[in-house]
Amino acid sequence: MTDELHQPLGLKPMARQRPEAVRAKRGAGFPMSAAGIVYSLIGAGIFGIGGYIWAYGDPNGGWPRAVAKIEPYKPPAVATQSDPAPTGTIERRAERHTGQEVENQSGVKVTRAGGGNAPGALIIQLDQAASVSLTPAPDKRLVERGRFGQLPRIGADGAKPYEVYARPLITSQKLKSGAPRIALIVGGLGLSNATTDAAMEKLPADVSFAFAPYGAEVQADAAKARAHGHETFLQAPMEPFDYPQNDPGPHTLTARASDKDLESDLSWLMSRFTGYVGVVNFLGARFMSNAASMTPVMRELARRGVAFVDDGSAPQSLAGTIGAQLGAVTARADVVIDADPRPEAIEAALSRLETIARQKGAALGFASAIPLSIDHVGRFARGLERRGVALAPASALLSRGGGPQAERRP
Repeated sequence: MTDELHQPLGLKPMARQRPEAVRAKRGAGFPMSAAGIVYSLIGAGIFGIGGYIWAYGDPNGGWPRAVAKIEPYKPPAVATQSDPAPTGTIERRAERHTGQEVENQSGVKVTRAGGGNAPGALIIQLDQAASVSLTPAPDKRLVERGRFGQLPRIGADGAKPYEVYARPLITSQKLKSGAPRIALIVGGLGLSNATTDAAMEKLPADVSFAFAPYGAEVQADAAKARAHGHETFLQAPMEPFDYPQNDPGPHTLTARASDKDLESDLSWLMSRFTGYVGVVNFLGARFMSNAASMTPVMRELARRGVAFVDDGSAPQSLAGTIGAQLGAVTARADVVIDADPRPEAIEAALSRLETIARQKGAALGFASAIPLSIDHVGRFARGLERRGVALAPASALLSRGGGPQAERRP
């Protein structure tokens, strides 16, 4: 009897089979296809190769590799010939020079006992000092505190600024004894950095510099000039005849000012920087021709040990006369080099200055710090020794004192 409760839905009941039939049916296999045969062969091949590699290893397996032959290191042979002479200015260390050769090449004169040859030098003399160091400024002995800053003064030991701050005069051995001297002052410096630097670069250290009081860094510029060996002067603006149409600037010394105002303006001007030898006028034809105005100024300069140099632009100047009466140290320029700023006029003025120096024994020239003047003055100054003329600092031509002079070398 059929049990419908346990019969799967939608299926008919299967006929009951005998156990022998079932076993016979399970034992029967399916025929193997061509693909199966191929797959079987591939698998057998892979298995065989893997077994061979496992047993014997793969000679071409692993990373790429190379075999290199290693030989013992042999240092390269050193050339027996000397290397060619090197180029440039550095000499070979193997070269040797005798003492006499070194002396001849250096230009240094060596004096020996009995006139012997090198070595054995007893005295070595240079033709000129390679460099001259000026006295550091400010010298504490020579300054005092004023309303506007430091003012020059004569030291308690009698030292005077025009002596202490001056550049020494050194005469070249190449010049004859008593050779004429020329001093040059270039003024108007400190207003332009480019002009001031050009003057320091192109002008010999014996050329004196005069600084205008209005430069923003006049103290630093003056100190830099002294570091280059140039003695310095202060330019003081003074009243010209066409004042105030032609106004030199603030704190100009005017002929109508009272003594008190003059003292105040002069104090401001003299406080602008330190280390100067003296004062040089800037313009001032009217002021310097007025004795009542010049007298208190010259008296103050003399009291402080500061020189005064007239730049030669005012024919009626009384500076020298009043200065001599008050015991002031003064000088006056013989030629204003660039009163006419044309190149040919500047050359003519320099030639005239040299003529005066040969006639009088010494001459002082004044030029403004314009590029054309700096170029002409520089060439002129560097050629003086060749023409038998000594280039001297302006302090060496002052009417008194003359600055610290070095003795002529034998």
